[in-house]
Order: sequence, then C-alpha cells, then structure tokens
Amino acid sequence: MQTLFSRRQVAVYRFVLQQLRDKARAEDVTSEVFLEVWRHASEFEGRSTALTWMLAIARRKILAARINPHGVQSDGDIASDQDSADDPDAPLQARDRGTVLRRCIRRLSAKHREMIDLVYYQAQSVDEVATILGIPQDTAKTRMLCARRRLADELKKSGVEWVGA
Repeated sequence: MQTLFSRRQVAVYRFVLQQLRDKARAEDVTSEVFLEVWRHASEFEGRSTALTWMLAIARRKILAARINPHGVQSDGDIASDQDSADDPDAPLQARDRGTVLRRCIRRLSAKHREMIDLVYYQAQSVDEVATILGIPQDTAKTRMLCARRRLADELKKSGVEWVGA
C-alpha cells in the first residue's frame, strides 16, 4: 500500500484538486480514496490499471463532495477566476503559456475539464476515461473531441494558436 500511495498519490490529488478547486478538501478526498482502496483492494479485478480504478473511486468521491454542503466549491463558485480571464490584456500579462492554458481550461465545462485532465494530465487513454467515468467509449470519444475543440476556441480567444486542434 505504501508503494501504491507513493507512486499514485500525486496523480490522484491533482485530479481531485482540478475538479474541486479547494486544496484542503482535495487532500481530504485523496485520503478517502486511498482509504477506500485499502479497504476494498480485494475487489480490484484487474480489468483496468490500478490508477484507472483509483481515479474512478476519486470521481465518485468528488461527486459526493460536490453535493456535500460543507463548504466545497461548485463550478459556479470560481466565477472570480473566470472574470479576470475576460480582460483583453490578460494574454499579455500572462507571460507563461501554462498560466494561459490553465485559465482556458478553467473556462471549460466541468465535463470537458475532467476529460482534459484525465487524458492530458493523468495520461489516461480515452477508453480508460470511459471506464473511470462509467460512460460508453463512444461518449468518451465524443466528449474528448468536444473538449479539445472548446479548449482550442478558448486558447484562440486568449491569443494562442493551438496546433493540436
């Protein structure tokens, strides 16, 4: 368990933080994920990678945290971050392309942010993402295509041409 935690804790935490946007709650949810993994390790069937299974558990915990009335931010609570992105001078002020990219990702819908995070930051295949999200593979493929298009649109609005669109 210690090896699994040391190898996968950062990936799980980053995924949870990307969705919840609250460091303290993300730490709590990440701990809950690993506790559930420890308690239910015998239920892992090996039909996916261990990380895919853990991210699926994390996703269920994230959804539960969002409906929990104990101060977890919802997508509507990050409007202040989004408002600053509407400034036409923002791309000039954000010299770091990573800052612009993160800002553009924040403008995406929750489902699209989740797809981008799982595929590009968690290195999951679209088929693995379908397993994590509990959706058909074709739905995951379509959602990923839409997410990439929306991200390309947001980057273009920010003055960045995205070659991968």
